Amino acid sequence: MANRLIKMDIKVFDTKLELGRAAAEDAAKMINEAIDKRDAAYVIAATGASQFEFLDALVQEKIDWSKVAFFHLDEYVGLPESHPASFRRYLKERLVNRIHPQTFHFLDGEANDVQKECRRVGDLIAQQPVDVAFVGVGENGHLAFNDPPADFETEEPYLVVNLDDACRQQQVGEGWFQSIAEVPAQAISMSIKQILKSRNILCIVPDQRKAEAVRASVTLPVSPVHPASILQQHEQVTLYLDHHSSSLLT
Repeated sequence: MANRLIKMDIKVFDTKLELGRAAAEDAAKMINEAIDKRDAAYVIAATGASQFEFLDALVQEKIDWSKVAFFHLDEYVGLPESHPASFRRYLKERLVNRIHPQTFHFLDGEANDVQKECRRVGDLIAQQPVDVAFVGVGENGHLAFNDPPADFETEEPYLVVNLDDACRQQQVGEGWFQSIAEVPAQAISMSIKQILKSRNILCIVPDQRKAEAVRASVTLPVSPVHPASILQQHEQVTLYLDHHSSSLLT
């Protein structure tokens, strides 16, 4: 276990609010360093209930957002942007409309050809070094929408994935849908290898319901059965936990 923890910086906070503020401060430093170096920064943004406090704090940081380009982590296939669970809607309301970045490369889950949409945004992200990725960990251990067993091998930046029942039930539990029948069966997700190409990864994981997934991701061997365990192999990962999500770690 000790060897697997060497690369991962784990920070534990008493509350989600403290967690969000600390992650936002670290994110701002990384973004501003990138802007200082080459007058631009490239960032991957995640969604979900786990990111609420973090994004609220991030938009208040002193950053020249006109020099920041964002890439979308994942999106449901076939879900209208008007739906409360739409990640495009989430990101516009909680991030884009508040900071007005240089650009945000959204994934269109309503595209007529979602494979073509994967290639379109994939070609864009392949042109840039990503300075920092914001990610979470699902209750089933997923990273982005790469549910277990995750594809650790594909070189494609984005892929269409089938969502497992545990993932879909989590979306119901978080209040995005009334029933599992309403949750789309597929999504566009950034691939594992593409996420790992980011120079820095900030993994924001509050709440008791994530405790088992955190334990598996940190203490068990790297395996597609526990997709987020792959973060053990990245050189610059910071894991932000609260009192609850860290409760199963020794």
